[in-house]
Formats: sequence, structure tokens, C-alpha cells
Amino acid sequence: MAPLVVALFGGILRFVRLGEPKAVVFDETYYIKDAYALLTYGVERTMLGDAKDPVADKRLITGNLDIFKQCAEPSDCASFVAHPPLGKWMIGAGEWLFGMNPFGWRFAAALVGTLSILIMARVARRMTRSTLLGCLGGLLLALDGLHLVLSRTALLDIFLMFWVLAGFACLVADRDWARRRLVEWYESAPITELGPRLGARPWRLAAGACLGAACAVKWSGIFFLIAFAVLTLMWDMGARRALGLREPYRGALSYDVPGGLAAMALTPAAVFLASWTGWFVTADGWGRNWERATTSAGNPFYFLFDSARSWLEYQSQVLGYHSGLDSYHPYMSEPWSWPLLLRPVSFHYPANLPPSLCGADKCSQAVLGVGTPALWYGALLALIGLVAWYAATRDWRAGAVVLAFAGGWLPWFYYAIADNRTMYLFYMIPVVPFMVLAIVLLAGLILGKENAPPGRRAVGAAAVGAFALVVLINFWWLYPVLTAETLTQAEWWARMLMRSWVTAAPK
Repeated sequence: MAPLVVALFGGILRFVRLGEPKAVVFDETYYIKDAYALLTYGVERTMLGDAKDPVADKRLITGNLDIFKQCAEPSDCASFVAHPPLGKWMIGAGEWLFGMNPFGWRFAAALVGTLSILIMARVARRMTRSTLLGCLGGLLLALDGLHLVLSRTALLDIFLMFWVLAGFACLVADRDWARRRLVEWYESAPITELGPRLGARPWRLAAGACLGAACAVKWSGIFFLIAFAVLTLMWDMGARRALGLREPYRGALSYDVPGGLAAMALTPAAVFLASWTGWFVTADGWGRNWERATTSAGNPFYFLFDSARSWLEYQSQVLGYHSGLDSYHPYMSEPWSWPLLLRPVSFHYPANLPPSLCGADKCSQAVLGVGTPALWYGALLALIGLVAWYAATRDWRAGAVVLAFAGGWLPWFYYAIADNRTMYLFYMIPVVPFMVLAIVLLAGLILGKENAPPGRRAVGAAAVGAFALVVLINFWWLYPVLTAETLTQAEWWARMLMRSWVTAAPK
């Protein structure tokens, strides 16, 4: 019940005034239209005018949904898109339920943001065996500013974060399940050098499906898929070694790796491919070449072969597009600056608001994509602590969190150095849950064990409680500029904690 209460609190923060601002915010302009095209045509479609045309955005806000080109041949309106379709299908589910309006296109983001808080509380509890620490994890995620903003915006990154966290949670559950099966075998069967076959592992299959869904939202999900595949193999080897088997590594390679390949390679590939169903079953998708694929008088093998060839060519074009994405943006930033929150992204800041809105000469209404500084700087210290903890004790929890954080953050350094790619702070959102887990694990050390002296526990509880309170106050102070509340410009400026948070000082 306690994690549900924490998730409810986070859900209230995300759903209240979800339709505000009544505007197309930042890159919503791409994804809400693509989602609507998927609902209408099954594939993305070319828009009237430029994809980021403010006139078309204004038509959407006023309920005019005539935003797509009409072509004599449907394939002439095919639209090249840079990301797989699953995240846009999820946005489209909200549009289907509640209409093509700000609440509708942001509903799915708010829902998965809320569910991720529940998952965080449950996985933190499983890793620490403490309901208190589990709820602390859920609460801290609920109070992160970047998580809040992306949960209230129809961008893809919150869906990527959700599926990555869900996949990790499934792997943690699989770790417990596999170790329990090994103990049962050890207690009831003759001992062998390699140990037993564990059979079907439903939690690991679920993890593979979730990580495949992450890749079907954004290609960067593959960073976590690779890291977690290595992680689950290490856990399998460690479990067999802890059981005292003579050949733990050979046993894991012989019995666990084949199933691991099915769960962490074939299953994600199947999910990724299934997300493109709309492209395969219609003739209107980019590069579909439907006419060429159907010229063989109904030969199903030729149809499948040619469709697969066209699809692979499309994926190659997407990868090439991302490799050359280096155009300047005023809020772009480098990955080494992200944990320090040096350059967040202004999602929404309308000019020339009437003074009557705030009772002052100048008014501001902002959505700033920034994390809660107290949380992020605390997480940096916690991650350093986890590295030292893992080096000293080889605790699996510390190693898993550090690997997940590194796997989601460090690959961007390559793109910054080798590719000079345009990147933004919100690319960090998939690793924010692991930053929270780092704090939770360190909080467990600070609290001490249950049999610790009462004074020791009291001091630890005071320290952890004080940190949570500081995060809460920091979040409360920033909340108006995370959710487009109307402020005086002086009140807005007071919340810009670093000069680098804005392009220039307001005039």
C-alpha cells in the first residue's frame, strides 16, 4: 500500500493542470502529429507546411485537425521519421481516448511517469528489503524536476525511461527467482559440477520484452539492452559460484546463456519488429516500395524478402540521419555537463504576456526541463560512494546501479567527441531512476542495520530525512517554472539558480 500512496502523490503532481500550457511545447510538434498520423493512416505522414510550423500548431490548439497533405498517391505523402514508432503509438493512445488536445497528447506520458514511480518504489524495496527505503526511492523520483516535466510533455524520452526501468525491475525479480530455484535444486537433487538447468525464466523474458520496447521508442535503448544482458549473465555466474559448484562459469555458459540469448536478443528483436507493424501492413510508409514487393503475383516469400530489404534500408537511413545531426540549438549541451545541470532546456516561454496575468509590469510562464539540483548533486555523491562500496565489497546492488548509470550516460561521450552531435540534458532521463537508486542504497548504509544501536539509527534517520526534506523544498521552489504557472518576471528570475539556465538575462 505504501508504494501505491507514493505513486498517487506523484500522479497528482503530474495530472493536475496537465493541459497547461495550452500550447504545443518544444518538440511535441513532431510527436503529437506523428502519433495522430499513426492513428489515422497507420504510418507517419507528411504535414502541411514545415513540421514545426507555428501556424499548424495553432490550428491544432484550436481544434483544426486538417494538418496533413493530401496526395494522389499515398506513398507521395510518406514521411521520413527519425525514431521508431512505439512511443508515438503510446502518445496516440491518449489522443484516441481524450482527443487531439494538450491533455490528450500528454496523458500517456503522465501515466507512464506515474507508473514509473510505483515501479521505482517496488524495485528499491526488493533491492533493500525495506519498505521505508522503497518508498524513499519512489518519493525522490516523484520529486525530480526533469522527470516531472517529461511526464507532462509529449516527448519520447519518458517512455524510454519507463521501459528501461521496467526491464531492470524484471531482471532484479529474475535474479531472485533464479537463486531460489538453485537453492531448491541444491536441497533436493544430487550435486553436479555444472548445476541444473533452470528452464523457462518468465521474468527474464519480460525484461527482454521491456528492453525491446525501449529500443522501439528510441534507438538509444540498445545501450541498456547490452548493459543488462551483461549484467544478467554476471548474476547467473555469481549465483552458481555462490552455491559452491565446481564449474560455475561453464554451467552458466552451457545452461543460462542459450536462454539468455532468447530472452535478451530474440525477444527484444521481435518486439522491435512488431512495433513497425503499421509500416509493414500499409503501402504508405517511407521507403515501403509496396508496388515492387507485390509484383511477384502473390509470392509470399518474395513479398517478405523485399519488405524486409526495404525496412532494413530505412533503418540504415535513420542511423545515417542521427550520425549527421549536428545543427546548433541554443539549449544544446555536452554529456559531461549533464549531471551538473549546467544547461537545461527551455520547453516553453511565451513572449509578451499581458501584465494583467500576474499584476506586474512583466510576467513569465515557463516550462524548464531541469532536474531538482539537490537530488542530482546528492546522486553524484551517492554514485561515487557506490563505486567505492562495490570495489570494497562486490555488493551486487552497487554494481548493478553503477553499470546501469554508466551504460546510459557514457555512450553519449562518443557521439560528442566523434560526431559532434546535437544533444540535450533530457537525454539523461533514462538514468535518473538509477541516480535515485544510488541515493537509496547509500541511505540504507547511513540508516544502518535494524539491530544497530538506537542512537546510530536515530542519527542516520535524521540525516536521510533532512536530505529528503531539502529535495522537497528545492522541488517546491522550482515547481512553478516546471509547470507553466504564471509568475512575475522577478519571481521567475529568482528561480533561475544558475545564469546558464537561460539564454540571456531578461531585458
